[in-house]
Amino acid sequence: MRTTPAVWTVRGAAAVLTVAGLAHTLWNGVAEPGAALAFGALITIGELARRDRQDPPGRHPAPLGSAGALAYALLGQSAGQPTRHGVLQIVAVVVAAALAGIVPHIARGRGPAVDHLSRRVLTVAFAAACFQPLYNSGRLEERVGQGPYLVLFLLLLLGLTALCDAVLAAAPAGAATGRPYGPLLRDELRAQLGIGSAICATGVVMALGAAVAGLWALPVFSVPLLLTQLSLHRIIAIRTTYRQTITSLARATEIAGCTRPGHSRRVAALSCAVGRELGLSERELTVLEYAALMHDIGQLSLVDPVPDGATAGLPGAQARRIAELGGEVARQTGVPAEVAVVVERQADPYREQPTSARIVRTVNAYDDLVGGSRHPGGSLAALERLRLGTGHDYQPEVVECLARVLARGGRDRVVPVPPG
Repeated sequence: MRTTPAVWTVRGAAAVLTVAGLAHTLWNGVAEPGAALAFGALITIGELARRDRQDPPGRHPAPLGSAGALAYALLGQSAGQPTRHGVLQIVAVVVAAALAGIVPHIARGRGPAVDHLSRRVLTVAFAAACFQPLYNSGRLEERVGQGPYLVLFLLLLLGLTALCDAVLAAAPAGAATGRPYGPLLRDELRAQLGIGSAICATGVVMALGAAVAGLWALPVFSVPLLLTQLSLHRIIAIRTTYRQTITSLARATEIAGCTRPGHSRRVAALSCAVGRELGLSERELTVLEYAALMHDIGQLSLVDPVPDGATAGLPGAQARRIAELGGEVARQTGVPAEVAVVVERQADPYREQPTSARIVRTVNAYDDLVGGSRHPGGSLAALERLRLGTGHDYQPEVVECLARVLARGGRDRVVPVPPG
């Protein structure tokens, strides 16, 4: 991954906060050690329960730990008694507990990325800095009180914290993929609507529950998030198996000699990169990936195979017949209906196609034209051919997005679509 100035800034700020928090806590001692121990244990358990290999990259691999850290940052009272811990102690407890929880993962060679830890520290510090000074000075209770207005204030703060988290997550993602920051930020904000919203809600409920019932509320309110995490892992495992099945089915065209080795996987990876460039949602990217993997499946129904499996140069009627056969085969496999629609409409004029079909058609033609060669001249010649066909066959915007992805080395550095 390229280390950009933005990434160094995020890491540096997290390191400074960590050193300051640990030094402050060691010098002044721990305020409310019982609360610090309880929340620290919760964060550690959350880190121990992380499953990095099953979670989408960069997307909350330790939801219970994140919720516990957020709850500690928003803790104003404990069993009706005011607390005195500050922002720096919160950072120190979160860092120490997170490090204790990730030691076993590091021993197995599966420790979390530095950027994820930096993001956690800065997000928690942001939430604590927005809440603790107002609470400790008494201005929050004076202006908001302890009723529904406090809940509204916390919801507003959660929105700002989610935005902060998305901003911080997009920086290393941009360094890893080379994609523009704007689309990456949009993807991260969309991701906050999933497990991110559950983390925020659980963090607030924990903080409010501990304020009334004390620290015994923590294990009670942890159960729903743990069940959600378990369900998410099972769903991800099922979808991963489903993707592997579709990938194996797509290889049937290669085994039968209908297409060149690796063609469907190349088209799928590059199509997803172009889809991200165009701002497609994760759901749309999943449909696009499945359709790209299966886009040549109709060739199995042909008596006379297409030479080299290259459908880009076929007459329109023949290309549409192969696409329609592929759509029928896709429906028989039980894939979502949207996937079959993309497969069967990939040969239509682009003005009549859905966006995913436009992408598949363009990328398939590119891979057919370059013939698997990575020579720059071949790529440039293929792009020029695609640009000449933008009057009828290929959407200009898709062709230019493909050119930008290739200019960043996208063919070799495409990130797989997260399950979802």
